[in-house]
Amino acid sequence: MRSATAFTVPPELSAAEPPEARGLARDEVRLLVASDRTPLRHTMFRELPGALRRGDLVVVNTSDTEPAAVDGHRPDGRPVTLHVSGPAPDGAHVVELRTQDGHRVTDAVAGESVRLPCGVVAVLLTGHPDPRIAAGSRLWRARIPVAGGLRPWLSCAGRPIRYSYLRGHWPLEAYRTVFAAPGTEFGSAEMPSAGRPFTAAVLDGLRASGVGVAELVLHTGVSSLEAGEVPQRERYRVSAAAADAVNATRAAGGRVVAVGTTVTRALETAADEAGRVHPSAGWTDLVLGPHRPARVVDGLVTGWHEPEASHLLLLEAVAGARLVARAYAAALDHRYLWHEFGDSCLFLPTVTTRRAA
Repeated sequence: MRSATAFTVPPELSAAEPPEARGLARDEVRLLVASDRTPLRHTMFRELPGALRRGDLVVVNTSDTEPAAVDGHRPDGRPVTLHVSGPAPDGAHVVELRTQDGHRVTDAVAGESVRLPCGVVAVLLTGHPDPRIAAGSRLWRARIPVAGGLRPWLSCAGRPIRYSYLRGHWPLEAYRTVFAAPGTEFGSAEMPSAGRPFTAAVLDGLRASGVGVAELVLHTGVSSLEAGEVPQRERYRVSAAAADAVNATRAAGGRVVAVGTTVTRALETAADEAGRVHPSAGWTDLVLGPHRPARVVDGLVTGWHEPEASHLLLLEAVAGARLVARAYAAALDHRYLWHEFGDSCLFLPTVTTRRAA
């Protein structure tokens, strides 16, 4: 299934470093406000409170970012970088292998071992999500036995996952949102980046404007999906407090604005056919798109996604294909920046437009 939004991103529009390195605060990245009722508006992220209405609810993801990239060696001595995408439901871990210059390793096989720091050895078990694949899989189920646990070892041996469009190496703090809540469970392999531009000042502005904020958790895996791949199963948790806040907002006529595709996926997983959200937790394999439009999310704060990204189908499920196409055309025309350190968009469709798209 492919998105109706077609475009090409020039390489120079990839944000190669955090906005702080460009002399900007987190909330000074650009924000495109896209509504089908008004012309597209270009502003900066710190003006988000003024784009919303009293009674609206912003829902954020509190998942922390793990230092999930570890350098190692294959059996023949070739260097390799192992990305820990997260735990698998059966107790193994899902991993991805990359060359040192960022390309996908295509010749790995089941049973192969990867030597990692401190004497740790990861063993590839089966392809993932298809265990029948024994060679060439992009993702693998792997066994990574570590005395004392995987997360303490990663805190010493790992670093944030980074891709070839980035310049320099940035500390883990650059990949954490203001909402990040470190806990005992493995968090996100990559930052839930839609929340990165939020600051204490933006949150204060939302509260002063009568806009509520609710929290949930969805832990993301690696984001480097290839063309045709659907999102992997991910762990989520929607609390009773979050469900109550969403349902009360909808009952009062307010809009539920999700911060990122992660929040959208979690809320829609927890929603019934009538759009009522229930407390729930576990693994979600929900894929939003034309076959499954959004039932509860009315608006969306998001970064800019690649042309082949399955995330575009989710955007269209919330905002409608026409509005998404308009916004992306404007973003290219106005030279917005892509990726985790780039600029943002706020989609505020009307419900009738979304259902008709």
